[in-house]
Amino acid sequence: MLGFLSARQAGLEDPLRLRRAESTRRVLGLELNKDRDVERIHGSGVNTLDIEPVEGRYMLSGGSDGVIVLYDLENASRQPYYTCKAVCSVGRNHPDVHKYSVETVQWYPHDTGMFTSSSFDKTLKVWDTNTLQTADVFNFEETVYSHHMSPVATKHCLVAGHRQEILAVSWSPRYEYILATASADSKAKLWDVRRASGCLITLDQHNGKKSQAVESANTAHNGKVNGLCFTSDGLHLLTVGTDNRMRLWNSSNGENTLVNYGKVHNDSRKGLKFTVSCGCSTEFVFVPYGSTIAVYTIYSGEQITMLKGHYKSVDCCVFQSNFQELYSGSRDCNILAWVPSLYESVPDNDEATTKSQLNPAFEDAWSSSDEEG
Repeated sequence: MLGFLSARQAGLEDPLRLRRAESTRRVLGLELNKDRDVERIHGSGVNTLDIEPVEGRYMLSGGSDGVIVLYDLENASRQPYYTCKAVCSVGRNHPDVHKYSVETVQWYPHDTGMFTSSSFDKTLKVWDTNTLQTADVFNFEETVYSHHMSPVATKHCLVAGHRQEILAVSWSPRYEYILATASADSKAKLWDVRRASGCLITLDQHNGKKSQAVESANTAHNGKVNGLCFTSDGLHLLTVGTDNRMRLWNSSNGENTLVNYGKVHNDSRKGLKFTVSCGCSTEFVFVPYGSTIAVYTIYSGEQITMLKGHYKSVDCCVFQSNFQELYSGSRDCNILAWVPSLYESVPDNDEATTKSQLNPAFEDAWSSSDEEG
């Protein structure tokens, strides 16, 4: 750590390198925060979470009970033990509440004054945050499993083209015209909304070796594809399926990179919301894994840890990149906060104790000289 600071002060290092190294150290030390609670409002499972990208202060949650809750994550009291309070909620008595389970909530990418929600009641609603009233309602003929607004586009449109229900959608954070969709028909597709045909690539887990003749025969998984997420730079796409596999794809050519993550438990019958880190030296992916959250390095497939704290299956998680924090929602109706661990300093002459208290993943990244006596 001191080596990074000295090099930064002397102008020998890229300022971003210290930031990336510290972000990586904090992610590697994520643990359940015993000092912070998130107020429990939902009477049923929590399906979806989203943190607004402007300040990173306010979080939305949507539940199986149709309720939407807005939380303030900031510790205004400055007390060591505190609860993230619900600022407001769209409860069962609200005139515009969703009739059935809320599957996706999302902040408007550029302003906290608006957010959207979609539900099994076949509607997508646009909400005015200040009045908590609907500004617009879109009605569909089929169940809405997922929706997403592009973080970079100025205009939005809807695309369809699967034979079964679409369980997850995501716009590219790099190109405003690229959209990824995942479906129960075992397919994941990339779309270029500028093209008349729409579909750009149907992802093939075998990279064309078994289905060279017809692209329509391509499958991304051997089961439902119920989750997808672009990496923060938009260069790769992650998908998860009910075949208990996670795959990493090159988003420019659709190639399966063949990174092996091992078994990734997934028994969800609907969309699974997972997330990725941002701004680290090596990026990580956080995937609901039964009642735990599995943390993997994206490009090597190594499982770093399992975050344990929920009592029932986890359906969603969201990463707060400003402070490297993670929030997860579960069928146990709870939202848990995971924060970087703070370990106590130990005497220099007690080498054994030092090694036992520090996460071994930190050693290479933070020792300016391992041989120093």
